[in-house]
Amino acid sequence: MSFGKAQGRIEDARFLTGRGRYTEDVAPVGALHAAFLRSPVAHADIAAIDLSAARAVPGVRLVLDAAALKAAGVRLSMRASTAPNADGTRGANPKRRVLARHRLRFVGEPVAMVVADTAAAAQDGVEAIVLDYAERPAVVGIGEGDDIHPEAPGNLAYRYELGDAAAVDAAMAAAVHRVALTLPQQRVTAMALEPRGAWAEWDGARLHLCTSGQGVWVQKAELARMLGLEPADVRVTNPDVGGGFGMKSMTYPEYVPIAQAARMLGRPVRWVATRGESILSDNAARDLVAVAELAFDAGLRLTAYRCTVRANLGAYNSMFAQMIQSVLFSRVLTGAYDIPAAHLVSDGYFTNTTPVDAYRGAGRPEAILTLECAMDHAARVLGVSGFDLRRRSLIRRFPYAMMNGETIMDGDFARVLEVLERRADIGGFPARRAASAAKGLLRGGGLGQYIESILGDPSETARIDLNPDGTLSLYVGTQSNGQGHETVFARLLSDRTGVPTDRIRFVQGDSDLIPTGGGTGGSRSVTTQGTATFRAAAQMVTAFESFLAPELGTATAFDPEAGTFGAPGSNLRLTLAEAADRARAAGREDLLCHSATIRIERRSFPNGAHWAEVEIDPETGAVTVDRHYVVDDFGNLLSPTLVEGQVQGGIAQGWGQVMAEAVAYDAQGQVLSGSFMDYAMPRAADLPRPDWHSEPVPTATNPLGIKGCGEAGTVGALPALANAVADALAQRGAACNMPFTPFRIWQALHGAD
Repeated sequence: MSFGKAQGRIEDARFLTGRGRYTEDVAPVGALHAAFLRSPVAHADIAAIDLSAARAVPGVRLVLDAAALKAAGVRLSMRASTAPNADGTRGANPKRRVLARHRLRFVGEPVAMVVADTAAAAQDGVEAIVLDYAERPAVVGIGEGDDIHPEAPGNLAYRYELGDAAAVDAAMAAAVHRVALTLPQQRVTAMALEPRGAWAEWDGARLHLCTSGQGVWVQKAELARMLGLEPADVRVTNPDVGGGFGMKSMTYPEYVPIAQAARMLGRPVRWVATRGESILSDNAARDLVAVAELAFDAGLRLTAYRCTVRANLGAYNSMFAQMIQSVLFSRVLTGAYDIPAAHLVSDGYFTNTTPVDAYRGAGRPEAILTLECAMDHAARVLGVSGFDLRRRSLIRRFPYAMMNGETIMDGDFARVLEVLERRADIGGFPARRAASAAKGLLRGGGLGQYIESILGDPSETARIDLNPDGTLSLYVGTQSNGQGHETVFARLLSDRTGVPTDRIRFVQGDSDLIPTGGGTGGSRSVTTQGTATFRAAAQMVTAFESFLAPELGTATAFDPEAGTFGAPGSNLRLTLAEAADRARAAGREDLLCHSATIRIERRSFPNGAHWAEVEIDPETGAVTVDRHYVVDDFGNLLSPTLVEGQVQGGIAQGWGQVMAEAVAYDAQGQVLSGSFMDYAMPRAADLPRPDWHSEPVPTATNPLGIKGCGEAGTVGALPALANAVADALAQRGAACNMPFTPFRIWQALHGAD
């Protein structure tokens, strides 16, 4: 297997020339248009819904509310996972219906759907619906107000606990130094370039739903359950997807009424969210307050860590929400450090806001940001270098048993930190700070050392078909959202078979063609799908070596560099395509299709360190990122170019959260950041090109030795950038919370002046 070769992306030519085929591009000609009435208030009892005027609007074909769906036999309640409570029970799981019934619980919650000949007529129908409601006080803050759901007294959804509280208490009492930090992490949303959308068609017997998503099988199972269909009668597809970042990995309410409308009308029905709808209804992320307490001995080694989290779940459990600031947070709780005693308590609360769920990293960025900001804060309090403080407590021996029962099998955290310190010229930082000060600017430097915990669904399947024209078809259970899967998997298969990448057909996102799959999420794709592809290719080669042995000789072997089968003493060499032709002639159709299902038994732990330097103009509060250095250990790299691109994208999203992005609500639960006029996003000029370096330690947790890279850029960038700003502000004795907008920075520096 060859690793580390630079390569261009196969799919880019299609995307850059406008030949990408997204959900809207492949909608059936003549499909009807759907539009949704959404709750205008954050909390209210529904008194009545009058749909009669909407049904009379010219061009309107169908109007559905919860009652109409129920009358048609549709199950209204969506499924969601729940976190384990500290007392052994599970978190509260109140019903969330695809269309609101009886009560409205957040602004933007879908209440009714109108289907019409045109998008304009559908919107006219929405505006004709009369929704009568009695408003209730909105609960916007964590742990505030009246109960939103009777199943969750005090609005507490779960209390998750991990670790040894008594051991932490004892270590804290014996500590020579104790440092604490409270870190609010504001709500953000994914803002994928392609908004969520879907269309459905019904042929009289089977349903087809096409969505912009990160996998098809969860959606297929939910549609079959809610619509009362056999799974075999449901097909779900994902075409090209313009960004997901975790936000498109779960089911959403809109897809069920769209599918039911197609069944009832016998016509295709389409819908795509406006940007305003996306902000109101896409699952948001982060939104928590964490308190970190660190204990150190006389040698400044960490002896204990206590973390307390209060997380906002929004109005309902989204599909994975309860697991994010609990189980997923805990997987990297102690980061890269060997901490003898640690304890986590995480409480999740319901509020009258849009539900939260997975977003690039899902719990791991929040945990690492908390710990690493506390570490830089401790370094300032204790008067030592952040590099030196971390070095004293790094994990140095592997395998390393973590407090949650999992094991980090491999890594070299100390080497990663040392390489970063050298590449970033940390010794020259005081001179750079002095040069900035001479210009009237405040320079800050921030360090973030991280580990990631990846895997998601540990199983995956790959199938390889040998086609009569000499091409290969590779069927995968993952779903590209722009990461370059077509390139990576085609290159991997080409290396194993000798078939050029332009002769490999990449097939994804179709539940009819691919019976099982784990989709894309948790940085799992290359690890699981790569291993499955590797295994299927190896099975295929072995099968043909046996088949060709009578013709070529008993020592027949495949040479992947030459792309041919041969044997010592024989001058005959056969390509895979030629071998396939012989198999067809011999009636050996079994040799033309090879499938492998694998299961990765241990997760891998990508890791690395980021260093960022910023300059702050005290007169305006403007923050400029001057430089950003990254050293990562992702194990073996199948494509360094694509990996670097993933890191750059992750850093951009980290910058967005640290510097600009925030979903804001007023006291009544109304969204104040409902468009790009109010929700700030990163621009290309905001970030310098990062200096990225790979320092790999191949992992033994999978045959390819790879660790996954999709979310790591965000995990490491968040603390590095946040710590850099905090370091700059500390020169003036100032501090503020994210996002570090110019106005917030100016206020922190100037107070009431």
